[in-house]
Amino acid sequence: MTSAHLATAVIALGSNLGDREATLARAVAALDALPESSILAVSSWHGTVALTLDGLDPAKPAYLNGVALLATRLDAYTLLDELLRIEVENGRDRSDPSAERWGDRTLDLDLIALDQLEIDSDVLQLPHPRAHERDFVLAPWLEVQPDAELTGHGPIAALLARLRSAADDPGGVA
Repeated sequence: MTSAHLATAVIALGSNLGDREATLARAVAALDALPESSILAVSSWHGTVALTLDGLDPAKPAYLNGVALLATRLDAYTLLDELLRIEVENGRDRSDPSAERWGDRTLDLDLIALDQLEIDSDVLQLPHPRAHERDFVLAPWLEVQPDAELTGHGPIAALLARLRSAADDPGGVA
């Protein structure tokens, strides 16, 4: 479904299995090919330690993460469906109910924000509920949109600085 309104979507991309750079390049091309959509900017790829339910795990394959800004007329739910389709086309298997949450994956696409839209449904939460806690989302986003703000949380530059300050302070809260 499309809208008359052209919105900017912030999409986080990540991969830690297979040819990560090739997978991410295919994902960006697929995003750019979506109906009534075009890529505005793509960050550089940032190498990061895998985040699991138990925290950071350097024993797992490292991720490449980045952010793409997408101009789109697709509504949030249609865009989410398209992101899931692109993941599957790149080897993501969501069919196993016992699969580890936050486990290794060929491709992970997260809709972080769609302009200042706020949604809280069983299927979609916007802005992404943990984006403000994730260096691997904020750092590449800052690279492509330095003046961006995360609705309900403030400027991403300040959020990233706070995260990094807390990480440097053993008594701080991350």
